[in-house]
Amino acid sequence: MSVAKRSKPSPEEILAIQALRKERKEKKELELLAAANNGALAVKSSLLARPWLTVSQPESSSTCRVRLLSWNLLAQCLVRRELFPTSDCLKAAQREHMIHEELSRQNADILCLQEVDRLEKLLPMLENAGYSHHYASGRGKQHGCLIAFKKTMYSLISSKVVFYDEENIGMDRTVNRLGGSFKTRNIGNLVALRSNANENEGVVIGTTHLFWHPRYTYERTRQTAILVRELLAFREEKASNTWPCIIGGDFNFTPSDPAYSLLSGNDLLESQIDAIKPSLVVHASLDSRVLNNLPTVLSASAEEESEDADPDKVITNARPATAEDGLLTVSELSDWFSKLPSLHSAHDEGLKAARREGNVVPTYGDRISLPSGRKGTCEPSYTSYTHYWQSVLDYIFFIDGVNRPVTVTGLLAPLHESDLVPGLPKKGISGSDHTCLVAELSW
Repeated sequence: MSVAKRSKPSPEEILAIQALRKERKEKKELELLAAANNGALAVKSSLLARPWLTVSQPESSSTCRVRLLSWNLLAQCLVRRELFPTSDCLKAAQREHMIHEELSRQNADILCLQEVDRLEKLLPMLENAGYSHHYASGRGKQHGCLIAFKKTMYSLISSKVVFYDEENIGMDRTVNRLGGSFKTRNIGNLVALRSNANENEGVVIGTTHLFWHPRYTYERTRQTAILVRELLAFREEKASNTWPCIIGGDFNFTPSDPAYSLLSGNDLLESQIDAIKPSLVVHASLDSRVLNNLPTVLSASAEEESEDADPDKVITNARPATAEDGLLTVSELSDWFSKLPSLHSAHDEGLKAARREGNVVPTYGDRISLPSGRKGTCEPSYTSYTHYWQSVLDYIFFIDGVNRPVTVTGLLAPLHESDLVPGLPKKGISGSDHTCLVAELSW
């Protein structure tokens, strides 16, 4: 008796089988993540463990507590091998599972994420982990900012997107004065979240990704002031002044930067004033006539002239600003910030308290000397670390609610430089070129 020879599957059948296997694998991964977030499964992480630092006890009057994570995920559309020559994981398939694993194991109540793309991969993971979300991006950008929150804890009552390019400067938003130096397409993403446990309680959350270019100090400082002004106005209009405001984001400035000092209530140093003055320019993205007067013109497109380009570039394709351009003077910038509340940094305050308790944690002040009394000394030593740049760019800031002071009660310990070399993204450490920040706040 002869046995019929089994025919080989067709190319279409092979593709269908592969697609089915991939679908089953992804479904299984999502089920495991959901189980882990529901406490039904212990997460066995392939990532380096980072201890939790309890830095203080909440005030006896505190009734609310939130754990917030902020992280720049490194958009896949911006990844270039030449920018990360020492990285061992640049492909999406290598990085994404590490990013999802980090988000899952931290299990924060609220997520502030920047450089978010490939939503078709991220959103199912967040949904299965119990999060709702609000996503926004700059006009025409391929990546954006996302705020996610645990559905069991919070309900979204309002949201707003701040387009920095389109916002007037100063305290009076109705005065027609943009005062911008570059069309950056950067945004702020704001949400008001009401507590499901107590409808009178809630929190206002913001996330942002400020302009990347190191030399455009004025533009970044302008965007910072707009963000704080709009956040406070949003709280006034859509929430309650007793609710605190928390901002997690990639600000693209260091604790030595003028914007950090103004934001945290320090006066500007002469060196910081000197850093602002050369950036009082108008780029060709705002005035195309600039190009007519330049001997040479860079051929990079607007998307290529992005954060992940050479960070040592000088200002190009720009002209000095004139009075008619409406940019703020240094004294006008300082005056604007003086009318805004000073922001608290969760890590500058929290790591300072942790070190007082004897914890050995690396800080910015260990490697960069700041004048006595300046804020920022106890920010993490690094939040972004690659072959070409190593810096502190990411922060979690907060503003107290009226008669509701906020206390930093815990932090995820920063990574040491020895963990980060030769550069991120790095297997077992971070799927992004940034490290995530996590803080627990009580009020």
